[in-house]
Amino acid sequence: MRIAFLTETFSPKMGYIQNVLPKYLARCGAEVHVISMDLSPYHDLAGSKKIFQGFTEAPVPGCVEEIDGFHLHVLGHRMSCGYPRMTGLSEKLASIRPDIVQCQASIGWIPLDAARNKLRLGYKLFSGNHNAMSTARPGLGIDGSILRRGKAIVTRFLPGRLASYFTERCYAVTCDCAEIAWRYYGVQKHKVVTMHLGVDTEYFFPVRSAAAQEERASLRRELGFAAEDVVCVYSGKMTEEKNARIVGQAVNRIREKGIPYSAVFIGNGVQKVAISAMAHCRVLDFMHFSKLAPYYRASEIGVWPTNESSSMLDAAACGIPLIISDGVVYRDHVDGNGLVYHQNDLDDLISKLLELQSPERRKQLGERGAEKMLQDFSWDSVARRRLAHYSEALGHRAGAQPSGLAETT
Repeated sequence: MRIAFLTETFSPKMGYIQNVLPKYLARCGAEVHVISMDLSPYHDLAGSKKIFQGFTEAPVPGCVEEIDGFHLHVLGHRMSCGYPRMTGLSEKLASIRPDIVQCQASIGWIPLDAARNKLRLGYKLFSGNHNAMSTARPGLGIDGSILRRGKAIVTRFLPGRLASYFTERCYAVTCDCAEIAWRYYGVQKHKVVTMHLGVDTEYFFPVRSAAAQEERASLRRELGFAAEDVVCVYSGKMTEEKNARIVGQAVNRIREKGIPYSAVFIGNGVQKVAISAMAHCRVLDFMHFSKLAPYYRASEIGVWPTNESSSMLDAAACGIPLIISDGVVYRDHVDGNGLVYHQNDLDDLISKLLELQSPERRKQLGERGAEKMLQDFSWDSVARRRLAHYSEALGHRAGAQPSGLAETT
């Protein structure tokens, strides 16, 4: 089976779906081609160059390379109606001749151009939606004027509905992403499938060996944390929207009670300076996603105080309980292995952190989360379910191996 995965951006340093799902699809025996534009991740985020400081540099157009068993192709782009559009996509797809084309998004030029090329090349087309209500709501026109709602219909619903007519399924990564897809992005409701993001369990796993235990102890010493410290970890952008600062504020309030809590932050953003000035808080720069796991394993609690983050899954896979915001609608990844606090409520966050003061309580929740991530949230399991859908779309019998797909165990 030959698969083309179309994405707006690609960065080998980040553990996003466009990096990791192709890796596991290839391991299952598929021939996978990732086609991206020459844009850096978060290119449309104000101040992104300063936040990431070269960590997410744009790839070079025309580049073709092999990464983790799949092929990366970088195309140029042009702006069309204010949005980036791939140049040379038709020629690239014609040269690859894919059986399946998977778009990361369900709206925008990529799914529309993929739908147009399907008529000529005859592949089966799939789309997706990763925009959750906590981040997408301002652009949906829900709370705006008639003019804003009308603009959302013209720029989102109608193009999404047009592309949907040519797709087999749309993969929404949470239940609210699914509702956004059919209610606001025009995807036909019967084509929307909820399939969560995954964890690369090759890197993210709990402390199970003497070597991992020594790594944990050594890293804690390096960071300046005492053996008795309850270390909270946050990774990602340190923007006002993400509000990582509240974690440091909570830790220092708890410290005032004489209870040894500390925190480590990994990333960058406008709040970095303020967090760095806080006692009992260590701040590290963005790092390759595969390097994050030891820091999760060296911590006791993972805290993401506002929006969704795939890092939540990675931290849970490393065997630590989570604390997330009640603004997150989809909570399968935290149910039974973490707590939910009232978003941006400092006193409530402190209360939830103190609920996890007991090592026994943390161990119980952490083990439950690690097992859940391994069984239900691994990228391997996600890849196998996607391949089953792709095979069904191509007309292969249930249980039969499609051409080019090796038997795996």
